[in-house]
Amino acid sequence: MKNYIYILLLFPALLLNAQKIGKLADEKPNINFPNNSLGLDIMIGEGGFGLGGFYRYEYTNEITGFVDLSISESKSEREIQRYSIFGYPLPIEGKINRVFLLPLNFGIQYRMFYGTLTDNLRPYLNAGVGPTLIISTPAQEEFFRSFGSAKTKFGFGGYVGIGANIGNNTSNLTGVNIRYYLQQLFGDGIEQYKDDFKKTLGQVTLTITIGFMY
Repeated sequence: MKNYIYILLLFPALLLNAQKIGKLADEKPNINFPNNSLGLDIMIGEGGFGLGGFYRYEYTNEITGFVDLSISESKSEREIQRYSIFGYPLPIEGKINRVFLLPLNFGIQYRMFYGTLTDNLRPYLNAGVGPTLIISTPAQEEFFRSFGSAKTKFGFGGYVGIGANIGNNTSNLTGVNIRYYLQQLFGDGIEQYKDDFKKTLGQVTLTITIGFMY
């Protein structure tokens, strides 16, 4: 998690340097990008890889609304995966459940430095909230077979993030976003490790965005 925190702290500094470069560039009129965006989020987090999809609508040059849905695994900081000499993952001692998060978020994205930076780099802040479906499967069972014993719970949460869309193509959308997710579970929570029930789940995720505008 520390590596992601360092990236999160360094990201604003990178944007400030980009701002200086943008001021030195020749003044050009801003590009009118399409209002609608649709695409995929490839997520790399503390729990491993995840996948999501999104729809965005640009209300103004600086304000964009969005809805996104994703699935990713949530792992405890105490979890250490070990492997056999043949490369197979070994059962993790004390782990009771694998936990998967499926949050549906509705939010706002604010574009920073509009009119200052060139459109080739469009940094933004974003935040979303919404319900979350939590799926747990027995950790001691084989990964795919364990979904036959899956249990579901519900929660509510969201994320805050900082990122940038890259490139001035008016059809293709490419970008990167660093997010901090926080989920509050309803009820008694979920038992990730023996006698360790979690009611709050949080993680940092690096998200790569690929989509198209229309």
